[in-house]
Amino acid sequence: MHRRAFLQSTAAAGLGLISAAVLPPLAVRAAESDIVDVTLEAKPYLFAPLAGVKFRGFAYNGQMPGPLIRLRQGQTLRARLVNRTGNPSTIHWHGMILPNDMDGVEGVTQQAVPSGADFTYSFKAEPAGLRWYHSHVMPQEALGLFGPLIVDDPKDEHADVELVAVLHDAPDMRSFMAAVKGQSNAPMIGPKDAPEMAMEMGGMHRGHGDMSGMKMPGMSQGDGMKMTMAGGGHGKAGAMPMIAGPMMQGMGDEVAFVARAINGACYPHGKPTLVKVGQLVRLRLLNASPSVTHYVRLAGHKLTVSHSDGNRLPATVEVDVLRLGPAERYDAWFQVGRPGAWLLQAIASDRMAAGQALLLHTPGMARAKPMVPPPLLHGAEVFSYARAGDAIEAGNAPFPGHFDVRQDFVLSGGEGGGGAWMINGKVWPDTPKVHARRGDRVLIRFRNDSDMEHPMHLHGHVFDLVEIGGKVLKNPLPKDTVLVPKGGGTASWAFTANSPPGRWLLHCHNSVHMMAGMMTEVDYA
Repeated sequence: MHRRAFLQSTAAAGLGLISAAVLPPLAVRAAESDIVDVTLEAKPYLFAPLAGVKFRGFAYNGQMPGPLIRLRQGQTLRARLVNRTGNPSTIHWHGMILPNDMDGVEGVTQQAVPSGADFTYSFKAEPAGLRWYHSHVMPQEALGLFGPLIVDDPKDEHADVELVAVLHDAPDMRSFMAAVKGQSNAPMIGPKDAPEMAMEMGGMHRGHGDMSGMKMPGMSQGDGMKMTMAGGGHGKAGAMPMIAGPMMQGMGDEVAFVARAINGACYPHGKPTLVKVGQLVRLRLLNASPSVTHYVRLAGHKLTVSHSDGNRLPATVEVDVLRLGPAERYDAWFQVGRPGAWLLQAIASDRMAAGQALLLHTPGMARAKPMVPPPLLHGAEVFSYARAGDAIEAGNAPFPGHFDVRQDFVLSGGEGGGGAWMINGKVWPDTPKVHARRGDRVLIRFRNDSDMEHPMHLHGHVFDLVEIGGKVLKNPLPKDTVLVPKGGGTASWAFTANSPPGRWLLHCHNSVHMMAGMMTEVDYA
């Protein structure tokens, strides 16, 4: 059956269980148990994804990304964090709806776990879908403390092959810390004709324009060094890894990287995926980058997108390219129609782009020259919220229905190299909070006055994206992270305050912007 017809029929009928044969050993053993026990040991790690690159960061269980945790919806996860980093640490369970004291936010939902100590997180696996976990003590996530988590839905369609692809970028920490201060000279990363790559050449401000003729210099590959940084409100001072590298002309908040990888390796050093003609393949994609919006394309194929942030879309969408802001996830499907070899790649215009790729091939084609996606977006159908949600012009009454709480947030900052990223003119912890009671209907409206998109994330909830760029979505998208358009762009969320009570963080998931103040809370009375 053609992949589109297959997905439409199974989505409508809710048919098909994921076979236990596709689960990793942990989940196979635990499939009939009520409780899944996991230990995650966080400690220093030397990440060497290709020759000449040594990134001294951290990792869970000696691997970057951390191990895939997979369990069935409704099981209880007991995850023991053993902290050997030399600094306080936590684990945030991104996209999960769980007790507030299990959310893993230092100074908000728990005290950070001291180095040498351990802490056990325990919660029921809800909701189903692709989630992930990462440290919420900055900048540990950027240094490697992250990993994927899948909660299986018993109503999911069957896939012959499932591939989890975690896109991650190892930052030059000198550049990263300069970016937090608004003083980085690193360039932007992406296809030359991506919207966010346009800039006004006279003033170096991101705006409208064509960069198709602009050259993007490459980054040098640095070796490891160490720097000492103060805790900055995230624990006592401590030794934090650093990578030395050149500084380049940029916009102040961009980060230079020493490697951009998928699943812990740079092509051609990653593990290839064998597929067979006729098989239905499910890609589960996670952007774990600290700051980069990635454009992902599978050469020679269209992708049928079924889930966003682990949540089923109102209808499947067929695209050429997936655009993932930091922390966003998508599930995309394709059917293998012919023998061959193809790269799944985060397309960009600099020389590091070639390494952020995975090889998929049919039998006997492992050594064949793979088909490579084009480096530009021209002529490609790129996933957008507006298309997936069937957007229409807003008019004068864009949000019918009753809301008990309405909150407007203006996002700003980044101008003049000051390094502050603000919500309503304030930086955390002085930003205005959203106050709600259980059962309230809440509407949060963002206007982004800065020249940078912001991946805004709400902990402990799945909300409905109901408006984007001034257009209402006829079919709201269930999300936990949304890129708010730059230059006066807007986005609106609606949700019912029915998560467990407590303080739920709302922040930009660009680590640079979060560390520089773009963070607030939704607090239950």
